[in-house]
Amino acid sequence: MAKVTKQAVEQIVEAIGGKDNISTATHCVTRLRIVLHDESQVDQETLEEIDIVRGAFSSGGQYQIIIGQGAVEKAYDHLTSITNLEEASKDDAKAAASQNMNWLQRGIKMLADIFIPILPAIVTAGLLLGLNNLLTGPDIFYEGQSVIDVHTQWADLADIIALIANTAFAFLPALIGWSAVHKFGGSPLLGIVLGLILVNPDLLNAWEYPDALEEGSVPTWNLFGLEIEQVGYQGQVLPILLASYILAKMEIALKKRVPDAIQMLVVAPTVLLVTGFLGFIIIGPVMFTVGDGITTFFVNTFEQFAWLGGLLYGLLYAPLVVTGLHHTFLAVDLQLVGSTGGTFLWPILALSNIAQGSAAFAIMLATRSENMRGLSLSSGISAWLGVTEPAMFGVNLRYRFPFVCAVIGAAIAATYISISNVLATSIGVGGVPGIFSIFPEDWMPFIIGMVIVMIVPFVLTYLYAKIRKVDV
Repeated sequence: MAKVTKQAVEQIVEAIGGKDNISTATHCVTRLRIVLHDESQVDQETLEEIDIVRGAFSSGGQYQIIIGQGAVEKAYDHLTSITNLEEASKDDAKAAASQNMNWLQRGIKMLADIFIPILPAIVTAGLLLGLNNLLTGPDIFYEGQSVIDVHTQWADLADIIALIANTAFAFLPALIGWSAVHKFGGSPLLGIVLGLILVNPDLLNAWEYPDALEEGSVPTWNLFGLEIEQVGYQGQVLPILLASYILAKMEIALKKRVPDAIQMLVVAPTVLLVTGFLGFIIIGPVMFTVGDGITTFFVNTFEQFAWLGGLLYGLLYAPLVVTGLHHTFLAVDLQLVGSTGGTFLWPILALSNIAQGSAAFAIMLATRSENMRGLSLSSGISAWLGVTEPAMFGVNLRYRFPFVCAVIGAAIAATYISISNVLATSIGVGGVPGIFSIFPEDWMPFIIGMVIVMIVPFVLTYLYAKIRKVDV
């Protein structure tokens, strides 16, 4: 990786339209995140030829330039010095970036801002469920038996792991409530309480609701003649999202009108009481029905037309990442896990990530550039470990054909694992380690899928580069 110098950063500033074109700038672990007044002034080709730049793309109203871990901080220091910009936080940059978005982009960004903060908890839970599956799944290490069947002293260990892993999903509305209410401008603590209200142990568990409904034993409250079902919303996404929005906006409105001296006595009790009642009377039942409809649509599609569902999602996932639309499927994955106990979409994501890494590895062999060879190697490894941005934006989209070859490989593998009904216990690490989030009985078809995305994108990319004599 080239050394970060002030001269190199000056070249970046010039390539993105000069310092007068920069509204706000911040950075994350690997990227400069710059909000520009006019993105049409960016000279993408010149920008990507700068030796410290590993890729650049526009997403969420921000122009993001991949520099690399550690180096990005030095680049940012030079950037603020050159442009005389004040250091901005990520929230400042997001606020500025939102001015450049249409309503659809704002909606996608809203979902991303809500779900991304809780992903560490969900991913960790998924990995722990995978570990529990190793201990409790039959035919993995012993024919017809599980590890705890043979080594009974490990049974309690598996039980504790399962308890820890399932907690994030059992109290998922509390996690979403915290993040959503914070996003909508309310008090995150009230969002946690609201989520816990919807999964209170005194309520009928959502997973027991279908059987209770069939038996006619669903408990109810009688509120002045109105029958309200005493049902929890474990594993549900939509009810807490809408309830959090209403709670936050109600809290904001009341704080403007209630004197400071009595806000603690009035605001929180009022918003929780009103939102709680609305949650059980209207929001919960309506959003549960909507969520159930979404789940049924995806489940039926993949049951009746598994090859088509897998093919389409495999083809579309990587392009969705480029546009940012992939964030909308986080909610779908969580809804599927909560409603059916597994997701068939997430395994396709994991394979798509591996495919992008494989295409980058092919460029490593095909290129004559030492800089590109090093970038391809590091970004390919990153993609295989679940982080695709360096490979996708720094290598594959730069030449386009590696991206297309990766999509083709991902679509083939996705079609195969969909036909094989591969399921993940939850969202996990989206690369080679993703196998630990797959149900053990589905490991073999998933491994075959991994082999496909390791070989097909690599071979297609390398042959295309050599046969067409592409200058990489």
